[in-house]
Amino acid sequence: MKKKNFINAIVLIGIALLVLYFSLKDDYEAIMNQLKTIHLGWLFIAFILVILYWILRGKAIHIFTRKFMPKTKYLSSLQLMIRTQFFNAVTPFATGGQPYQVYHLVKEGMGVTKATSIIIENFIVYQIAMVLLGGVAVIANRAFSIFEKNVLLQQLVGLGFLINTLVIFVLFIVAFSKRLNRKLIHLGITILTKLRLVKNKEKKLADWDQYINQFHTSAKILLENKKEFAYTILLNLIALSFLYSIPLVLLYATGDYESFGWGEAIVTSAYVMLIGSFVPIPGGSGGLEFGFVSFYGSFITGSKLMAIMLLWRFVTYYFGMIVGTISLSMKRVKS
Repeated sequence: MKKKNFINAIVLIGIALLVLYFSLKDDYEAIMNQLKTIHLGWLFIAFILVILYWILRGKAIHIFTRKFMPKTKYLSSLQLMIRTQFFNAVTPFATGGQPYQVYHLVKEGMGVTKATSIIIENFIVYQIAMVLLGGVAVIANRAFSIFEKNVLLQQLVGLGFLINTLVIFVLFIVAFSKRLNRKLIHLGITILTKLRLVKNKEKKLADWDQYINQFHTSAKILLENKKEFAYTILLNLIALSFLYSIPLVLLYATGDYESFGWGEAIVTSAYVMLIGSFVPIPGGSGGLEFGFVSFYGSFITGSKLMAIMLLWRFVTYYFGMIVGTISLSMKRVKS
């Protein structure tokens, strides 16, 4: 796992350098001059918004965790969310975050089934929030024609919206369709048995039946309180709103207070995230930068656009990876 993350990190650095090169090569001096004049107060607020995003998402996972571990502290959930940033950053589709979260909860004394259930529920509410904001963005753009018509970009956004919606649907099936899960697992074990990768078929089936029962019992408990379920979706909506507001704050950091407003920033960032969510490269690198320049290019251009894009990527992505790495390192030293 460590070797794989190391390789992903090397790939990520290479991609980041390429993106940096292509971003700067045509107008290096103007972009650097733009970066030199950035108002540090507004830049500080941008970092605060990212931290608030972590705080609210940490609160959501804490709500789920305390169902099974009532004495767990919020600080532990916040640390988990911060450390997750590293694993999300160095794996395609941010797939490394959830396994690490399960591992962390198991190390804290929780059973694998309950830990997995918590992480799936937490991921479901996040996906719901992301799709809701994405849906609002699509409706707002159609109603007010915020962006110039671009068939390719519209198709990419539509594909991103469809993929994220299907993810929610699949997660609900995994979480609550006991019969389907049992059939799929039985089929998988049967195939593995024929391939001689599983020796004791009946024992494996019995073990997995027990896991399925525990998992669905855990999922049912988590959703018994519908108010809490709705509350965690709301927390994620607010968290994403903070995250999506960062380009506006960075615009203000350049001294421009007029090119676009808060509503336009939310809609545009939602579009960017819908495109970046299915780019199969760690951090959505390349895809997110392309989406940012394409959509925010409707409001600003030239060196200002490129400078804001570079700052946005550092604040929303590399900053989280750095802080997550530091937190993980401190944890290892403490251990």
